[in-house]
Amino acid sequence: MSTTLIVVIVIVAIIVVALIAFAASRTRARKLEGQRVEAREHRDAAQLKAREADKAKAQADERAAQARRQQVEAEEQAARAQAQQAEADELRQRAAEIDPDTDVDADERVESEARSER
Repeated sequence: MSTTLIVVIVIVAIIVVALIAFAASRTRARKLEGQRVEAREHRDAAQLKAREADKAKAQADERAAQARRQQVEAEEQAARAQAQQAEADELRQRAAEIDPDTDVDADERVESEARSER
């Protein structure tokens, strides 16, 4: 074989290896870019879900606070009603004590029955 032929074969082999390496690097670069795009999409979706979760949590916290306020209001209203009922009972008892025509024992039975119904 001639030296020229060997040199040409070696040069062609080097060119083929270089083309293969170039094609492989291009393929790898495309694959990496695809992975970057996919990762960006996942990050965007995660950020959206996080915002939705934060919004839902804020709404739940607001509803819980509102429920606590309503519970406090209901307890206060129940306490006022109980105080009014006690005041009414005291007034009935005082009226029974003052009224000369009222049988005190009968009034006490009525009050006792009224209390047991509650």
